[in-house]
Amino acid sequence: MAAGALDGIRVIDMGELIAAPFCARLFADYGADVVKVEPRGRGDRSRTWGPFPGDARDAERSGLFFYLNTNKRGVTLDATTPDGRDLLLALLRDADAFIHGMRPRELRALGLDFDALAAINPRLVMISITPFGQTGPYSDWNAYDINAFHLTASGMRYLGRPGEAPLEPGTFIADFYGAYAGAAWGLAAIIGRDAIGGGQHVDVSTAEVIAALFTGAQNIGGYAQDGVYETRSGVGMRLGAPATIFPCKDGYVWMLALEPGQWKGLARAMGDPDWMQLEQFLDMYNRAQNVDAMNPLIAEWTVQHTKQEIMDLCQSNGCPTTAIYTVDEVANHPHLAERGFMRDIAHASLGDVRTTGAPVRLPGSPGGPARPAPLLGEHNAEVFGALPGRDGDAVRRLQQAEVI
Repeated sequence: MAAGALDGIRVIDMGELIAAPFCARLFADYGADVVKVEPRGRGDRSRTWGPFPGDARDAERSGLFFYLNTNKRGVTLDATTPDGRDLLLALLRDADAFIHGMRPRELRALGLDFDALAAINPRLVMISITPFGQTGPYSDWNAYDINAFHLTASGMRYLGRPGEAPLEPGTFIADFYGAYAGAAWGLAAIIGRDAIGGGQHVDVSTAEVIAALFTGAQNIGGYAQDGVYETRSGVGMRLGAPATIFPCKDGYVWMLALEPGQWKGLARAMGDPDWMQLEQFLDMYNRAQNVDAMNPLIAEWTVQHTKQEIMDLCQSNGCPTTAIYTVDEVANHPHLAERGFMRDIAHASLGDVRTTGAPVRLPGSPGGPARPAPLLGEHNAEVFGALPGRDGDAVRRLQQAEVI
C-alpha cells in the first residue's frame, strides 16, 4: 500500500467489538502500520456478530469485523500465558500507540497497566476507550455502547415524543464517536511526545464524549444559568417549521425551510400556492404554532413526487431538502461513487466487498481501506518472525505450544 500521512507510526490494536478497533482503523486508513492482536482460538468477538452472507455464521465472513479491521495485519496470541505476554510486550516495546477497550481490572490482571508499559517503552501512547473511563466508581462495570449513551441524558433529550417513554438510539453511536475522539487525541499525544517528555495515557470515556457533544453543547450552559434544559420534541422543532420528515411517492424527504429565503425557495418549488402567503405562515415561529394546518398541505405536494425530484427541485430553489436514502441507495449513489468514497476490496472468504472509504480527505496523501481485514492469525509468521530472537522455528514452537 502506498505511504500515507501516518506512514512510520506503529500501532498495536488489542481492541474488540467496535470502539477500539475503529479507532485503530482510523490510524490504518492513513498509512499507520496497525497490528491487530486477537485472542488465540476465538478471535475478536465482532467475528461472531455478523452480518454474515446468507446468514451463515462464519468467523472469517463477518461484515462487521471486515469493516472495522481493513488495512491491518492480524496476529493471535494467548496473553494469559507467560510466552504470550512476552510476545505482546515485545510488540509494544517498539510501538507508538497501544489501543484497547479493557477495563482497569482486566489491564491489571494482564500486567498491561500504563505504568508497567511505560517502564518498557517510555514513548508509548496508550489509548483506552471504554464506556465509563479508567477511573471512577463505574470504571470496572460491564457495559456496552447503549449503556454509555444513556448515562449522558441524550436518550431523554432527543429520542421519542414528549411525555412518552424515550426510544432506543441507533447502535454504536457512543462507540464510533469515542473512537474518533481517541484517534484525534491519541495522534496529538504521539505528535506531542517530545514536548511533554514521553508518552501518556489517553483515557476516553465514550459516555463523556457523548455527554459533551450531544447533551452538553445545548443544555449545560442553560442549566447552569437558570436551571432549565431542552427535552425531546419528537418529530420536528418547537421553535421553527418546517423542519421535519415528509412522505413522498417512493419514501421520505427531510425538509428544512426556516429562514425567509428558504421558505420562499420552497414556495417556488411548490408553484407558489396562495396559502403560503397567509400571515400565519410568514415566519418560522408562527409556522411552528400552525404545523397541524401547514404540514398536511406540504405533504399533499410531496406525495406527488419522488424523493429525488423533491430534493433536486428544492435544492435548486435554495431550500435545503434531502432525500432519505436506503442503505442500498447509498451504496450505489453516484455522488459518493464520483468522490471515491465507496471502495470494493477483495477478501479471501467474502469475495469482493463494498465498503466505505475514509470520511476525511487529505489531498496530499492517500487514505481509506486498500487491504481487506485479516483472516484469524493471518500474519502470525510475518509479525512474530520479525521480532528479535524469534525465527521461523521459534514461531512454529509457539504454534505447537498453543501460544499463538
